[in-house]
Amino acid sequence: MIFQQDGAPAHFSRQAREILNARFPDRWMGRDGPIAWPARSPDLNVLDCFVWGYIKNLVEHWRDGTEHEVREAIIAAFNTITPDMAQRATRNIVRRAELCIEQRGRHFEQLLH
Repeated sequence: MIFQQDGAPAHFSRQAREILNARFPDRWMGRDGPIAWPARSPDLNVLDCFVWGYIKNLVEHWRDGTEHEVREAIIAAFNTITPDMAQRATRNIVRRAELCIEQRGRHFEQLLH
């Protein structure tokens, strides 16, 4: 398993990278990490093609909630992702990679359905 870190400034601190190096030695991907982040990769990672949309759909109705309620809703939403769901989303990446190659790196989302 490889951990993907998005390289946002808050996630790029020395402390954050030390935690990633300790918890995921040589198995995390991100800015200044042991594995380079693939260029222009949003269509080819599970976070962008499944996780964020799934979580957003589950917590949208909490938009007007308190900060605590929204945080709890996000945690609860992540807890609904089963190992089977994660495996299916990961297998979907293979199909996306094939389409990306076929389309020579151009848009291919419309071909998934």
